[in-house]
Amino acid sequence: MMLPATPVPDFTSPQTLRAHIADTMAFYRPRALDPAGGFFHNFRDDGTVYDRSHRHLVSSTRFVYDFAMAAVEFADGPDADRDRAAALHGLRFLHEVHRDPASGGYAWTLRDGAAEDRTHHSYGLAFVLLAQASARKAGLDTAAAMDETWDLLEQHAWDPVQGLYRDEADAQWRYAPYRGQNANMHLCEALIAAHEAGGDDRYLSRAQVLADHMTRRQAALSGGLVWEHWHADWSVDWDYHRDDPKHLFRPWGFQPGHQVEWAKLLLSLRAHLGPDAPDWLLPTARHLYDTALAHGWDATHGGIVYGFAPQALRDSSPYPDAPPPDLAAAPMFWCDDDKYFWVQAEAIAAAWRLYEATGEVRYRDDYLRLWAYAWDHFVDHAHGAWYRILDRRNGKYDDLKSPAGKTDYHTMGACHDVLAVMRGHTRRR
Repeated sequence: MMLPATPVPDFTSPQTLRAHIADTMAFYRPRALDPAGGFFHNFRDDGTVYDRSHRHLVSSTRFVYDFAMAAVEFADGPDADRDRAAALHGLRFLHEVHRDPASGGYAWTLRDGAAEDRTHHSYGLAFVLLAQASARKAGLDTAAAMDETWDLLEQHAWDPVQGLYRDEADAQWRYAPYRGQNANMHLCEALIAAHEAGGDDRYLSRAQVLADHMTRRQAALSGGLVWEHWHADWSVDWDYHRDDPKHLFRPWGFQPGHQVEWAKLLLSLRAHLGPDAPDWLLPTARHLYDTALAHGWDATHGGIVYGFAPQALRDSSPYPDAPPPDLAAAPMFWCDDDKYFWVQAEAIAAAWRLYEATGEVRYRDDYLRLWAYAWDHFVDHAHGAWYRILDRRNGKYDDLKSPAGKTDYHTMGACHDVLAVMRGHTRRR
């Protein structure tokens, strides 16, 4: 049973954002680090570990991000050295256990320290690069490791003809025909972080290419929003996981959370590029965010739902041969009305970036509305951190706070992102 929320603090204050990061780290810091290597992953709400032997690449890398960014934010605090050491501890586990020295790739999952799934996911490599870049921001020497990850992606995953990354390969780097936007979105994020960490313009240039191709060229094929799933030739795959709209990493339907996440990334690129930023970045960010909120916000129970799709896609027409849906004309329906923590967090960061970029008060109002909703329903006021998933009426399904992938990287990341904007660290030059 969830406790009643305390009054919502002032999240326009940097001190409030810093306090929320500190409170969230207070949940993970005493219990996440495994002295034998890496981090424990699977936490219940009260912090107990319900599976000590299983490790997932996404969690392993995101915990490095969490501890590295905490070391940066609280550099003068009593936990900075401890957090930096934890980030280094996690990097060693990535290199010595997840990484296969023969292929250069990273095991997707481990069981008892041995590779369980050796599939090479570009999504996973995105978080390897993000972990390395975040650690470099914290003062750790990861420049060579970042170069190695860039080269690995160039050698295997990069498609120079399409200007996007391939998605999934077997242990011998043979790629499946599936193509996905999610890997490219998180690679865009990681490339921006890599540029921030070392100032190398190749990272920022590639991030801009990914953003342009996904949010303009590919989105034009799917009605103006970013669709999740694509064929090998980057034509729309309307059917992929149509029967599984709740899939953890590859759900069917338009994802409001990914539209707002792209909006955040476009505005981050715009800030970094300064006077050289192309004119399309801001209007595209606004379009993705505004459409996501228009169709994804639950006016009855609050929060943003997980997935929606055009009404026309409910029939049995052959989707690969059908024209793209007209999102302006087609009625919308929710294919998954659950509320996920990361969707609300990414919308928080995007709303503040849009407010900073446009000065429009409605985005500030959205930011405050989203924080109020998250504070009332997602933040665990008894133990710390955020719950992972709620139903439409904001009821919890279980007490599994941190299964695979959930490390509060999104929630603390939103705070770090908003703080950077407030401090002018990514303001347009």
